[in-house]
Amino acid sequence: MFEKFADLERRFIELEELMGKEEVVTDSFRLKKLAKEHSALKPIVEKYREYKKNQKDLDEVERLLGQKRDDEEFIELLESEKEDLENKNKKLKEELEEFLFQQQEGQDRNIIMEIRAGTGGEEAALFVSDLFRMYSKYAQSKAWKVEVLSSHPTATGGFKELIFSVEGGGVYNRLRYESGTHRVQRVPTTEASGRIHTSAATVAVLPEAEEVDLKIDPNDLKIETFRASGHGGQHVNVTDSAVRITHLPTNTVVSCQDERSQIKNRQKAMKVLRARILEKLEKEKNEEISKFRKSQIGTGDRSQKIRTYNFPQNRVTDHRINLTLYKLNDILEGDLDQIIDCLIKEDRKTKNVY
Repeated sequence: MFEKFADLERRFIELEELMGKEEVVTDSFRLKKLAKEHSALKPIVEKYREYKKNQKDLDEVERLLGQKRDDEEFIELLESEKEDLENKNKKLKEELEEFLFQQQEGQDRNIIMEIRAGTGGEEAALFVSDLFRMYSKYAQSKAWKVEVLSSHPTATGGFKELIFSVEGGGVYNRLRYESGTHRVQRVPTTEASGRIHTSAATVAVLPEAEEVDLKIDPNDLKIETFRASGHGGQHVNVTDSAVRITHLPTNTVVSCQDERSQIKNRQKAMKVLRARILEKLEKEKNEEISKFRKSQIGTGDRSQKIRTYNFPQNRVTDHRINLTLYKLNDILEGDLDQIIDCLIKEDRKTKNVY
């Protein structure tokens, strides 16, 4: 593990040298990219240097204890200092392991979540609304910011599709495990016979791509405007405020019509577009890693059935770790930590982080 930290420290020093060079200072895009990497590494390197200093002090105390002495009071003082240093080292090591995991998994990133209705018709669309409320409540408990980027509501209060961003500390690390198919088993309000229906919705979690992560050539974009359509809102079908953007090289298409302003719709669409393109590029680049991760917890594969919400039994089951909780109401109110903590623990065990 410490070889990795030594490599990170060397990279940190290299970044400081690069950022001082004239050819980098005059290249704003490259400078921003290097500065972002430097900022991400700084707390890790500072903690690693603290650990090295502490280890050096511990080695010195052990060297002194190894010498023959008659001064029992001094020996007792050294033993006490040794215990303090060992406890501090243990804590620093745990913090470094946490830093390493965060750095590997991109915990510092904000995310874009996409929820789409699957099998089940209108009931599935209502379930999309339930999931969005659950994630919104969870985000609120963490003081994260949620912003709807695009939505396709139905007449009964559900959504065919809902795309939103979540911003805040540790967002990706906590919510990355939500990608996959979520099933709901309940009696729909329209079901007169009281028969339980099974519906589904898919969730995708995309790390948000900033401009320094991904540079998009404006010439590669096809931008179209059209009149918004859907339920509610006086601006619907009045002005050409809706925006559709196509990234020609990857054939990635994103549309947004939620805002009255064409400019705001374009900004939101670009945010989703960058995230989707980055996801495509990273999947291609890390094909072998993706194959390996198919056996792991956080695959991000929305076709994988990950969780069932059973209303009659007040039960939630996460199929990846065989976890069943009879606390459906609490979980739908945003109490997701009891599931996410178990997923993180199991994931880190699998990846030998501990």
